Amino acid sequence: MIKALLLIFSAQPTWLRIAQTPRHWGAVLATYVLPMLLLVHAVEGYGMVHWGKPHGEIAKIKPYSVTYATTYEAVQFLLALTLVFIVARLIKSLGGTFHGRHTFSQTFTVAAYGLSPYFLLRLLDVFPQVFPWLTWIVGILLSISVLYSGIPLILRPDPPHALGLYLMTSLFLLMITGLMCFTTTWFLLGKFGKLDAFIANYLH
Repeated sequence: MIKALLLIFSAQPTWLRIAQTPRHWGAVLATYVLPMLLLVHAVEGYGMVHWGKPHGEIAKIKPYSVTYATTYEAVQFLLALTLVFIVARLIKSLGGTFHGRHTFSQTFTVAAYGLSPYFLLRLLDVFPQVFPWLTWIVGILLSISVLYSGIPLILRPDPPHALGLYLMTSLFLLMITGLMCFTTTWFLLGKFGKLDAFIANYLH
């Protein structure tokens, strides 16, 4: 989490330090991504149980059972982890389109650290008064800003292709994370009534 803050407030020097000590994607996953996601979703799950989340047409605050919150956060955790791999693979594919030859470890590093501000802002979702769209907007904009320095420093694309790779990556990030935010927000508000009722009955 400290590195996520450093990327927000001092992006280029932090990316330079990351670039100077390249690591295999498995090491980045084990030492950075997994601990960060576990913390974020444990905190959000705690908030669901103790303070609740807006639910229903009038968005009444509803506390959830430990079982329900644990199941929900486990699914959220898997979605977030999948997102990192999708973005890493996407950057690798886009890099090939722009005549780049990048390893998966390079693109995974960019995805993992680039998405960390987005995940960091998710900690604010522990408070039921904070609307999820707000944390999504601020978080994804910070991530896009951070990637502006990260893509050239880690991937080192040809200068004519760097901007195109950055813009395409940013566009896909907006679409993918926006869809995830929309789906989870509507689910917690009870917009998927039958699914919500089925899961609630199953878990209770």
